[in-house]
Amino acid sequence: MKGILGLLRQRVGGDRAGDDVSDSMMFTSAFAEQGVDPSLLVPWEFRAGEIGAKRLSADRATKILQTLWAKDKYMSQLDAQSILSLQSYFDFAVIPAGCDVIRQDEYGNFMVVLLSGTIAVDRLQPWGERMRLAETRPGDILGEMSLLDSGIRFSACNTLSECEVAVLSTDGMDQMMTTDPSLAAKLIAVLARKLSLRLRVVSARLSDRK
Repeated sequence: MKGILGLLRQRVGGDRAGDDVSDSMMFTSAFAEQGVDPSLLVPWEFRAGEIGAKRLSADRATKILQTLWAKDKYMSQLDAQSILSLQSYFDFAVIPAGCDVIRQDEYGNFMVVLLSGTIAVDRLQPWGERMRLAETRPGDILGEMSLLDSGIRFSACNTLSECEVAVLSTDGMDQMMTTDPSLAAKLIAVLARKLSLRLRVVSARLSDRK
């Protein structure tokens, strides 16, 4: 994670100095596709079509996101104006109940922010037990680890009700790094803190089940 933030700082510095930044500084090439066969990735566009997701008003979704993240210890570090600036990099959708937004063991390159409804997070253990890790609440973030590295999904995320979501893909992150690298750095920093906390909680739960 320090490497990611370091590259972002270089990007910000390069922009200030008017330097030309090569494609190697792009998010997808610098972080997310190292060692991953692109043909194995399941992008949001494919998943959205597969589950019948419908477009959600960006203005409505952004207002919801501002309200939800203002109450979050970590995400509140992004003020209302920063979240408004994120609007152009996210996709917003309504997903029916009973849909697999994310599937365990697939490769993905997007994260999901739940705006309304409930999503179950389950993991199928090697011995066959299906373990419920969480039932998410509006404002929660899913899949941010795969956004950062396009790696394999740790768990499955299924909608228990109709859900409104905001989705950020590596393409959106690329665009953000190009047009607003300071915002990208701020977002990745708060995601890193949230992810660290989640990994500690999940690790403790899995250890208790052994």
